[in-house]
Amino acid sequence: MILTGPEITAGAGDGRIAISPFRPEQVNPNSYNVTLGSSLLTYTDEVIDAHRPNPTRTHYIGAEGFVLDPGELYLGHTVESLGSDTYVPLLFGRSSVGRLGLFVEITAPIGDIGFHGQWTLMLSAVRPLRVYAGMKIGQVMFFASQGDIDLYRGKYQRSVGPQVSRYWRDVMVAS
Repeated sequence: MILTGPEITAGAGDGRIAISPFRPEQVNPNSYNVTLGSSLLTYTDEVIDAHRPNPTRTHYIGAEGFVLDPGELYLGHTVESLGSDTYVPLLFGRSSVGRLGLFVEITAPIGDIGFHGQWTLMLSAVRPLRVYAGMKIGQVMFFASQGDIDLYRGKYQRSVGPQVSRYWRDVMVAS
């Protein structure tokens, strides 16, 4: 069951959903709009290696915006810190930015119950596209869960800013 906009507002008011900052004008009929933060990361090596940490470069989005280049993966972040110990959040790109050729969060839209923090956004543009800090980039929907809840305690908890992949840590533990 998906929460409606009024239920998202009620949940943000009574603590079932954490959204900071919460802005009533960002509530939709069944989702909450999230906005793009002011920094982006790109990987700097020609080949990204899943078995080790990868160096990155930080880019800041100024008042004039920042042009995303095709063929590059950008890690952005939401301005909003959000999460829930009750509901499952799912983040999708807004259709308006999809119509500009911007792919947002294609492979990892689901958040875990108990995650709280800024969401890292995987951004990819099909042609050069200027983006701006604070623009509405995605929308989060909240779904009711069924069964016992085991809260998220993973490596990205309380994230601030874009987070690089820490997949290599999983590989080291498995070895």
